[in-house]
Amino acid sequence: MTAAAILLGACKTRMEFQDYYETRGVPRTASDAEIKAAYRKLARQYHPDRNTEADAEDRFKAVSEAYEVLKDPSKRQQYDALGANWQNGQQFRPPPGWDGTGAGGFGGASGFSDFFETLFGQGFQAGDFGGQNPFGGRAARPAPQTARITVSLEDVFNGVKRRLTLNDSQGARQIDVQIPRGIRSGQKIRLSGQGRAGPSGQRGDLLLEVDIKPHDVFELDGSDIRVLMPIAPWEAALGSKLEVPTLAGSVTLKVPPGARTGQSLRLRGRGMPGSPAGDQFVTLQIQTPRAETREQRELYERMAAAFSFDPRREHGRA
Repeated sequence: MTAAAILLGACKTRMEFQDYYETRGVPRTASDAEIKAAYRKLARQYHPDRNTEADAEDRFKAVSEAYEVLKDPSKRQQYDALGANWQNGQQFRPPPGWDGTGAGGFGGASGFSDFFETLFGQGFQAGDFGGQNPFGGRAARPAPQTARITVSLEDVFNGVKRRLTLNDSQGARQIDVQIPRGIRSGQKIRLSGQGRAGPSGQRGDLLLEVDIKPHDVFELDGSDIRVLMPIAPWEAALGSKLEVPTLAGSVTLKVPPGARTGQSLRLRGRGMPGSPAGDQFVTLQIQTPRAETREQRELYERMAAAFSFDPRREHGRA
């Protein structure tokens, strides 16, 4: 099949129209400066490194796709020529004789929509036609490469730099990765231009999904930290001051008299960093020592005689 036949078949494919002005929140009469300002605002709002909403990455791609067209005077002129009556998401087919720069129908190598790929995408690699792209498209940037990085809770709390070794078709290479303070498991760190290389030699982005290892002492609960703290019966009954570990070092916690097992005390701002910072919750566990000597047993007997205390009655089981 000839390239012309492939292009003709692709152009007959129906797809959803993309209203790039609506995506950017600007009128069709917007100036280049207004378009650029809108892009910067929305890109910051939806960047996956800063926005953890489920659809943030899709919105970021849509904003980037719109900017790719509207920032280019030639592409914008061709896009505007389609007319102003189309609605976002409406079924669309390029008009006969469309002379846009895209070859379309090749799986969205740029990561943009079928609409973009058909009208403005790369289509063929330059090498398919003796180094020339007959459709005037530029080499598409490879799709992002994904990988996982496992870090400790201390790494996330403090924010550290890690050195990774990556292996690909061009051999092994090392990159430095800054772990942002307060990042959560499942969030991604985007490293621009550090992914795998495409046929043109240009590298795509690398998306590192963060996996925080379980900790021996602390339990991560969103932005909060939870820790179990054993205490003696007399510390709970009389009240006490305990040295409690936190990720930033030990602090003194005041236990009120009459504390009970399962009671949680809050250390404000001692959780994961952020705006606002999380808290640390200390859950008390009363541990009763065994009576291993006669004197210890007699002490328990005197306590039993001194207190008219039945814990089962308090739970309604007496």
